[in-house]
Amino acid sequence: MRPTMKIAYFLNTYPAPSATFIRGEIAALEELGVEVVRLAVRRFDGPLVDPADWQEVDMTRYLLDGNVKGLFKAALRELLVNPAGLVRALPAWWTLLANARGGAVRHVAYMMQAAALRQQAKRLGIGHVHSHYSNNAAAVAMLSSILGGPSYSFTAHGPDEFIEPERLSFNEKIARSAFAVAISNYGRGLLASLAGPEDAGKIHVVRCGIDLGDFEPAPAPSPDNLTLVCVGRLCAAKGQVHIPAAVAALKRDFPGIRVVLVGDGDKRQEIEAEIVRHGVAQEVRLHGWASNGEVRRMVAEARALLLPSYAEGLPIVIMEAFALGRPVISTTVAGIPELVDDSCGWLVTPGDHGQLVGAMRAALAASPDELQRMGSVGRARVEQSHDRHRLGRELLQLFAAADGEAPARPFSQPPADRSAEAAE
Repeated sequence: MRPTMKIAYFLNTYPAPSATFIRGEIAALEELGVEVVRLAVRRFDGPLVDPADWQEVDMTRYLLDGNVKGLFKAALRELLVNPAGLVRALPAWWTLLANARGGAVRHVAYMMQAAALRQQAKRLGIGHVHSHYSNNAAAVAMLSSILGGPSYSFTAHGPDEFIEPERLSFNEKIARSAFAVAISNYGRGLLASLAGPEDAGKIHVVRCGIDLGDFEPAPAPSPDNLTLVCVGRLCAAKGQVHIPAAVAALKRDFPGIRVVLVGDGDKRQEIEAEIVRHGVAQEVRLHGWASNGEVRRMVAEARALLLPSYAEGLPIVIMEAFALGRPVISTTVAGIPELVDDSCGWLVTPGDHGQLVGAMRAALAASPDELQRMGSVGRARVEQSHDRHRLGRELLQLFAAADGEAPARPFSQPPADRSAEAAE
């Protein structure tokens, strides 16, 4: 059996430790028979600790890394064989540059990448390009489409994308796209406010998903388990800098309290200084990056997930904690309240020390039965709204419409046997 369609996922950086959900999304589409070509501008410049990411590196074609000469050749080829396309793309390119308020060299690079992307898509028979995040990858996909390449779409996540949205030319990108995706109702509202009235119908909510088969609900934590786990890049937006002070306020009442921070980033030294300042070196541990399996183990062995963020889209790690049957302490930002409430966790105002201490106290004082009940509610929510297999079917419908095709088989049927496809 031939694939239902052939599309490309085009990212700025891929794979990356914070983008495992994209890898899962691609896998869900491939299970449905879609052939997905991985394309990216560059490689992740840090360590990749998950073996599955190492495999993705080998499967990804990079437009820029190790290919600067090839990029110049692609631009020259476009000038020679597609001058009309370049003329057609110039107004949109100028709009991107004007809205970004500078960065001419960077935008010239975008046009060169767009030429390479168009040519690559033609050689590979790609019918549609999808980008995650609405920044430069979406800009390149848009320019490539105007040059005469395949249609494109993009998923907007936030929060960084929405800080100065006018600089990312959302109106232009949405108007020229086949469709745009938001990962929450909150995100859809933001995108709709940035689109022209005639384009609001192009915006769809397709929530990020996980493979529930990888997440077996853990047994209830023991009463003496006072460990909380925080997973994410160590940065200002994640709010980890407030954790040492909260732990210091609680350690007298809960002598066994432990908080493990999984991840790394530019705020590591500041967090380390806060740990020293509040005298909680025994209670707060910086673990560094971990593989997906290690993260699952640490969350399953903890009492709850802690994520005191100032800015988010809708964190995958919350879905993973719920899938493992663990409640979540987080904040009232972006799409988080669409998933977390007092039946399955605790929500606090970002940066409010008193509320954070209160929520952590409640989680530490909760009985194992109460924690298990809350975790069960969270698991049910993820099963309903964040199962990657169901979300893959939703994306397939959108891609099929963009590609001008009907899906090759009803979504209710199980994926075809890929070994049979190989035999044909």
